[in-house]
Amino acid sequence: MVERFRKLYADLMTPGARLAIALRMTPDMVTWFGTLLVIVAALVMVPRGWLWQAALVITFCVLTDGVDGQMARMTGQGSSYGAFLDSTLDRVADGAIFGAVALYYAGLGNSVLWAGVAIGALVMGQVTSYAKARGLALGFKVWGGLAARGDRLLALLVGMLLAGLGLHWALPVALVYLLCASSFTVLQRMGQVKQQAVEAEAAGITVVDPQATVAAEHQKKP
Repeated sequence: MVERFRKLYADLMTPGARLAIALRMTPDMVTWFGTLLVIVAALVMVPRGWLWQAALVITFCVLTDGVDGQMARMTGQGSSYGAFLDSTLDRVADGAIFGAVALYYAGLGNSVLWAGVAIGALVMGQVTSYAKARGLALGFKVWGGLAARGDRLLALLVGMLLAGLGLHWALPVALVYLLCASSFTVLQRMGQVKQQAVEAEAAGITVVDPQATVAAEHQKKP
């Protein structure tokens, strides 16, 4: 079932990928373009109170986020750097969206409380992604949680859309949920890594820290 959805999504991204290829764009260029569009939409529209409009534009950008990947598959231009760039710019886009919501509440929304909750949701969301990446880098399995990136964006965009249509309570509810869910997910992932680390230590398995290894190699160089 999942594979069918993946194929359908890839098929939907194909026309956009073909257009970008015809325009002589590379997958990395499309990744940058999509991220910049999200940043501009978020920082220009959300602080002005154009919430439902921003939600629709950002949702479109998120749904077409797979164009660069489809281009890479069609042209054979995929690379590990491209995957790294895509993940890194996703964090930048997330920061712009949540930051824009905080700016909205600091301005037109007139609520320091909800601005603070938005910042808290942003921070814990970023830590959620970092905890997974760091755990995987150390060789541990990190899975599950209530607040994966897709879940966070869905909750926030639905909250923005409903708030923009007049249900003003929807965005605060979404922010509270995201703050709690992200915090729970961080604690869950910390517990997963801790359990595996204790088991590895008991089995006499040494966990190698890639960052420490790279730093040591740099120190050896004259």
